[in-house]
Amino acid sequence: MFETILNEEERGQVGIGTLIVFIAMVLVAAIAAGVLINTAGFLQSQAEATGQESTDLVSERIDVTSEVGIVGNNSTGELESIRVAVTGAAGSDQIDLSETTIQAVGPNGQANLVFTDEAANGTSLVNNESTYNASSLNASEFAVQDSQGDWVSSGGAVLDDENDYTIVLNPGAEPFGSLTADGTDGTAVYGGTWTYAHQTADEEAFGQSQSSSLEIVSPASATTSLELTSPDLYSEDGEAVRL
Repeated sequence: MFETILNEEERGQVGIGTLIVFIAMVLVAAIAAGVLINTAGFLQSQAEATGQESTDLVSERIDVTSEVGIVGNNSTGELESIRVAVTGAAGSDQIDLSETTIQAVGPNGQANLVFTDEAANGTSLVNNESTYNASSLNASEFAVQDSQGDWVSSGGAVLDDENDYTIVLNPGAEPFGSLTADGTDGTAVYGGTWTYAHQTADEEAFGQSQSSSLEIVSPASATTSLELTSPDLYSEDGEAVRL
């Protein structure tokens, strides 16, 4: 039934062949194991990154606590500023408002608004609270004030457990109003003298019965959406109206 190999040379050749096959199988198994380990490590890292991104999209979000407009001219039905009070969502880490963007759609188009701590003429807003107001902000920009009404620089506009801020928008500038900023000096529409974006009284600012939508996008890309709807009638100059 079995063939007896009497030649010793033939016995050695069979043994070497078996050994070669065995070594090849071990090498293939080792390579396959290495590939599996590397793939598992990559998938684990990717899963952790995806999980962190998903967590950030939920937790690193900006909450809006109030949306208020300050009436600048009751007779023409215009606002002099739009103020959006914001805070960090529950469980969020620090959120840098200077790295935040606002995607705005208004009566006069749409724009991506970015943070600024400078007026339209390029001078600093910080420590100049009595000199500048929302009308001094350029189109496509927003500024931030603290709870005392002081303008905040880029290094200080960080939401955390102890600090909430107010985002200030210029209702006269696009996309809310029909005005583009030119950064020249003059007498402002709503009184006082400063460098401002809302340049002339014959152009429109955001006001009565108008609406706008905002999407506030945090540095982690978490988005907060809100609608601004102005009342149909203002009572007096300087009043705060809920939007």
